[in-house]
Amino acid sequence: MRRGELVFDRPEGLFARVPPEKRGGDRDDVRLLVTLADGHHHARFEDLPRFLRAGDLFVVNESAAIPASLPAEGQLGDILLNLCTRFRSDLWIAEPRWSAGKPGPLPVRPGEELQIGSSMVKPLSEYPGLPRLWFALADRPFESLVAEVGGPIHYGYTDAWPMAVYRTMFSRVPGSAEMPSAARPITPRIVESLAEAGIRFASVLLHTGVSSLEIEGETVESEAMYPEPFSVSRETAELVNRTHAAGGRVIAVGTTVVRALESAWTPEGVRPRTAFTRLSVNPDRGVHAVDGLLTGFHDPVTSHLALLSAFLGIDGVRSAYAEAVRMGYLWHEFGDSHLVLPDGQVAEAHPA
Repeated sequence: MRRGELVFDRPEGLFARVPPEKRGGDRDDVRLLVTLADGHHHARFEDLPRFLRAGDLFVVNESAAIPASLPAEGQLGDILLNLCTRFRSDLWIAEPRWSAGKPGPLPVRPGEELQIGSSMVKPLSEYPGLPRLWFALADRPFESLVAEVGGPIHYGYTDAWPMAVYRTMFSRVPGSAEMPSAARPITPRIVESLAEAGIRFASVLLHTGVSSLEIEGETVESEAMYPEPFSVSRETAELVNRTHAAGGRVIAVGTTVVRALESAWTPEGVRPRTAFTRLSVNPDRGVHAVDGLLTGFHDPVTSHLALLSAFLGIDGVRSAYAEAVRMGYLWHEFGDSHLVLPDGQVAEAHPA
């Protein structure tokens, strides 16, 4: 897949700048675009059970976002250091940025000192193939820096909100640099309605890094991927395999869940696994462990969009996103939702 295939027009007016609960609604007060074999359907998030079948399995990510954006001062002046992936307490991959709204790469020099709170952090070297990311070494555990001065990673289209805004009802294990946001609109009310419809839940763990990186190479398959830690338990692996054996569908809640399950997939089924993954899910590789995806709307020229095209093909993605733009769906972590079920059909569309 070529990088240019992932370019599309998306007006900035469609950026969700405020969480729905801050706009006077609830977390689940968002719209739902449903892409099925028979086309696109417009609904509300509360309509989710209507498009599913008893015996389907929802898989969610239990990772919780941490305040991973650290204000730093160095030879370039005041910048941000956004944490990405933890290797040990004092060593992370991180993204130096000019500001929330202005990314790098920055002309950082190996070994220069960044003052962060009461500590010093040294960028060691660029991450191979991704010049916006650096290995960063602190003089004490990053966890204490996060507790001292950290704030939520956010970008220029929205303000920083309290950390509770960046966590879902499934957030149990701190470790993600950014919120695995696909599950954000799932409230207890939605869980209850799904359970009544015969939908089961399982969980995986994937601590997601920064989501701000665009694909920079000419082809998606050659793009470097930074590692992210994940774990698929024996219980979840068995539930996924039993669901498929019984003719049910496995629906990933978020691209992080797709990557975790696909990283644990073998030709004999999903197996328990705990490791780091650098897996790129794209049309060439395809998807094997997952039948559908509940997600948000993703930026152009990103690995998230390449992953979506593994379900729909690039023409299907273009069709869905053209429909989303035409109907004014909202992008980003506080925006609307997109349910992708390539084998699904409904008799009638539901009103938006």
